[in-house]
Amino acid sequence: MTASFEWGADEFRAVGHQVVEMAARHLASLPDRPAFSPMPDDVVRLFESEGLPMSGAGVDAVLDDFAALVEPWPFGNGHPRFYAWVNPPPHPLGVLAELLAATMNPSVAGGNHAAVHVERQVVRWFTALAGLPSDAGGLLVSGGSTATLTGFAAARHRAAARAGIDVRRDGVQGRRFVLYQGAEGHGSARKAAELLGIGSANIRIVESDPQGRLRADTLDELIAADVRDGCVPVAVLASAGTVNTGAIDDLPAIADVCGRHGVWLHVDAAYGGPAVLLLDRYAQTREGLRRADSIALDPHKWLYVPVDAGLVLLRDPAVARDAFSLVPDYLRTDGDGPVWFSEYGFEQTRPFRALKVWMLLKHLGVDGYRSLIEHDLAVADRLAAQVEAADDLELLGRGLSVVCFRARPAGVEDLDALNRRVLSALQLGGEAFLSGTTVDGVFALRACVVNPRSTPADADAVVAAVRALSTLPQ
Repeated sequence: MTASFEWGADEFRAVGHQVVEMAARHLASLPDRPAFSPMPDDVVRLFESEGLPMSGAGVDAVLDDFAALVEPWPFGNGHPRFYAWVNPPPHPLGVLAELLAATMNPSVAGGNHAAVHVERQVVRWFTALAGLPSDAGGLLVSGGSTATLTGFAAARHRAAARAGIDVRRDGVQGRRFVLYQGAEGHGSARKAAELLGIGSANIRIVESDPQGRLRADTLDELIAADVRDGCVPVAVLASAGTVNTGAIDDLPAIADVCGRHGVWLHVDAAYGGPAVLLLDRYAQTREGLRRADSIALDPHKWLYVPVDAGLVLLRDPAVARDAFSLVPDYLRTDGDGPVWFSEYGFEQTRPFRALKVWMLLKHLGVDGYRSLIEHDLAVADRLAAQVEAADDLELLGRGLSVVCFRARPAGVEDLDALNRRVLSALQLGGEAFLSGTTVDGVFALRACVVNPRSTPADADAVVAAVRALSTLPQ
């Protein structure tokens, strides 16, 4: 087949209609499918055995391959009973926004073009929601892990400068840099510590209170002890909604500790941020959030934006610019249009992530998002209530839209083993899809509701399925 780059408008329109029809059928069919179907072995073997295409195929053949080999085997997160991890379905407008962003296909490193100004506006909207100062900033990144890495890199730069170290030129110089996080803090903090040369051994894990929250008094003691020992405290990772149980740290108290010691406060709000920012019930947490030095948010989680769309907010963007910029002073663009986003983070070539966030915020508005998030919380409340009402189930953890529980039928001694079997059978059976975790040392079934298509009846079905599976013979 002769390679063709130029498509006329009619050809693009015809193929586009086919693609949109495929997407529409996929989205509409999800509730009637299994919550998850593992990729069949024969299809896996096809992927593993097919060699690199040397000559091209027609568009229809490529779309047929997608329809036969890819579309039938999704991750499952669009299903109304997919409650694993924090993976919502994409809002349909977000799907179409991805097409428009790819159509323009800019690199959003910087420059005076529309994509840059869309992202700047999105960042301004979120800094305002978070209560940060008017000169705060930030940028869109791939997700919460990169947002945390960005915040920690800025924090390390500031801590090193205060210790008289040029960390960009000389590295950490043998000094012991230290990070702090709660027992339920996200694993991305460890990755960031390792990448930044801090090392996972220099992460202080702060014990939790009975609600799973980082204890501010213990944090205070740890920082004071490290300072006495000549360590360099870099940052505290606090959580506005842990992925494990949905616990929300006491951000005002933690901010007080960080303020006393002059330590950077990074808040992981990748999951819980939208609820904290938008709902009145979390107003006290918002008061602590606005005191953070950096905040990680994931619009691709509880704002239903297609992956990827992470966001890092920065109280003082100049610190991140000092940590990342490789542009000489005489070339910096302070007086010649917006400063390039690539000066505030690791990426140079950056996709047009902001368009889908911008379009969904315009379409749904704050009130629309509040309604959708409240819906998810109500379904999670229903699930938790059903668990508590059942004498053969045990509620182990509850926060935001996360419900951790386990089957506990009479006469079973090894409950961990039982619940692992239940989880496997549930996932492979297709009725629903939960994840597993550990809560207070025991294995738990974990449900996280971030799907506006989920209903109270779906929550009831999940509970019924777990109870039925727990009574099957081994």
